[in-house]
Amino acid sequence: MKFDIRRYATCSSTNDVAGELARRGASEGTVVVAEEQTAGRGTKGRAWHSMRGKGLYVSLVLRPATPMFSLIPLAAGLAAAEAVRQSHRLSVRLRWPNDIFWKGKKLGGILCESVFLGNRPDYAILGVGLNVDHDEGDFPVEIRASAVSIKMATGRKADAESLLRRLLAALERWSDVHSGPDGGRKIVRAFERVSVARKGDPLTVIMGQERIPGVYEGIDSAGALLLRGENGIRRFASAEILGMENGHAHRH
Repeated sequence: MKFDIRRYATCSSTNDVAGELARRGASEGTVVVAEEQTAGRGTKGRAWHSMRGKGLYVSLVLRPATPMFSLIPLAAGLAAAEAVRQSHRLSVRLRWPNDIFWKGKKLGGILCESVFLGNRPDYAILGVGLNVDHDEGDFPVEIRASAVSIKMATGRKADAESLLRRLLAALERWSDVHSGPDGGRKIVRAFERVSVARKGDPLTVIMGQERIPGVYEGIDSAGALLLRGENGIRRFASAEILGMENGHAHRH
């Protein structure tokens, strides 16, 4: 994959900019990096705190041949975990489908938005947000207890450029896995090795206003979460997990 990196001092959201570029025909590998987002987005339309010069805010245009877009957030989480480990020697864990944690606090998140032409996948915009150089006081009060940055974890200033280089290299590797033979199973097996949840753990899944308790039974080959409840195993292609970090959902 050939990367074409577009840098912005500020933008509303790197996913929005990358999406507009993709609609205009931007090729796979187009990368949008911003020092600041004024309207950064997390999952479910939530705001993503994007302080200038403190985080890594990056979006990538993908045009995958496989329709298994549901595996992209898992592959991206694995790539982000690799990049953080290689650049700053931090071991992080992943919470299905799109959260990155260090010692029970949220270090980053993934936002994947897919566009189809009829039943045919056209492109996906993969957004990765990582807390890099934040001090505790840089986070809004409401997420301060549940958020962490690489600088806070290591005790020293982080190298955002090294992190970006390693992230793009890791994303390329996992993109190759995704499109290769048995890619789904390889991604799921790797994800489960670093997952916050372990098979047999009790957890609650949030679907809209509904909270569904059960026992975690892993992830299937399409990237969906499997939850065993009173009526057997239920499959969730899109949902949130409550209660895997210190008994609370950490979402921002």
